[in-house]
Amino acid sequence: MATLPLTSPQTLPRIAVYSGTFDPFTLGHEDVVRRAAGLFDQLIIAVAVAHHKKTLFSLTERVLQVEQAVQGMAQPERIKVLPFDGLIMDFCGQQRAMAVVRGVRNLTDFDYEAQMAAMNRKLRPSVETVFLLPDAPLQCISSTLVREISKLGGDVSQMVNPAVVSALQAALGAVAATAALKGA
Repeated sequence: MATLPLTSPQTLPRIAVYSGTFDPFTLGHEDVVRRAAGLFDQLIIAVAVAHHKKTLFSLTERVLQVEQAVQGMAQPERIKVLPFDGLIMDFCGQQRAMAVVRGVRNLTDFDYEAQMAAMNRKLRPSVETVFLLPDAPLQCISSTLVREISKLGGDVSQMVNPAVVSALQAALGAVAATAALKGA
């Protein structure tokens, strides 16, 4: 039986997509990016338009936050940040990605992500799903909790990078000011 070579001079680059709304981009997300960047030739962080969610930050703000957070993690050509709209499997096809990276914090995440992975495989069988666990101290962090804690005046500096802390303070200060004007 003949075996296929694992590599050849014409091997395509191993491109993966890590998608999410990233509202905001947390230290857990950063950890998954670091891990994925070590596994693939190129990692594309796909920031979703998020029609189904009311986001605190605009798409442009979220893309900028992610770009700032990943700056210096790897050679610039190895990590790209792009906005996307539509099906992630269509985006993977456009980007010639061979894998989707998903961060999984707990069993609840895994149950949801396993179902999504099965559906994605039906849509584009050539794209694999790779699950990565963030570092243990980061597994409790979610964007939703970061937003809620921040809205209530809590300290989120151990959950997001300093640029995101500043953006949260600015955004929530603007929200509070608007609410105060409406109440006046």
